[in-house]
Amino acid sequence: MRDVTVGPLLRGWRLRRRRSQLDLALDVGVSTRHLSWVETGRSRPSAELVLALAEGLDVPLREANTLLLAAGHAPRYPARPLDADELGPARDALRRMLDAHDPYPGVAIDRAWNIVLANRAAAALTAGVPEDLLPNVYRLCLHPDGLARRTLNLPEWAGHLLHQLGRAVALTADPVLTALEAEVRGYPGVEEALATRPSPLEPVPLLVPLRLRLDDGRALSLFTTLTTFGTPRDVTLDELAVELFYPADDESAATLRTPAGPR
Repeated sequence: MRDVTVGPLLRGWRLRRRRSQLDLALDVGVSTRHLSWVETGRSRPSAELVLALAEGLDVPLREANTLLLAAGHAPRYPARPLDADELGPARDALRRMLDAHDPYPGVAIDRAWNIVLANRAAAALTAGVPEDLLPNVYRLCLHPDGLARRTLNLPEWAGHLLHQLGRAVALTADPVLTALEAEVRGYPGVEEALATRPSPLEPVPLLVPLRLRLDDGRALSLFTTLTTFGTPRDVTLDELAVELFYPADDESAATLRTPAGPR
């Protein structure tokens, strides 16, 4: 961080969020001149101003710590591991949410879409997937040795996933996500699948489902929702999300509710 100054970092976040200096200065309550001096390095911002600018730009907590360090201040937000005692209540809430969602699949994922918790139904769907594709959701879904070989609507699902991943890259500029995007786009069959996506002029479905072929030949159709913590003050919690899968039709609901579950 000794070679990084806070001004260019703040300017980068402002441009990424498509905010003008005037707009941001009015939101934060500083003069446009002072903000300009901060961005050009003529003025060293206080920790309070850095945090106010980070909040105004909706900067994730991990990057807010980076801004503070670049400005010569101590990080504000801790980054405890999920198994830390301090995160016990949040961890228990995640587990209760996932267990209550069973027999429908549910997972908790981190910033890079690595699965950190999963319920029984999610484990059943990923049984037999090579270990090197776990725990990342994008590798799991798009690699030909993963769920891609059983995905009946791969062009549509791959397009949804890559749009989602590309948006995350644009919003965060995270090098880990950037490398992951390049990796999964290089998987065999992904670019070919994207080339056969339905025309954007065709009728738009209500939701993009994940349609999987089961071992007995039946199709399992699922749609997903994402849930995040509302007021996180820890980097780990700020980066966690819960993805819950729901049956998209009655047949899929009946399959998931059978005692043995899908195979």
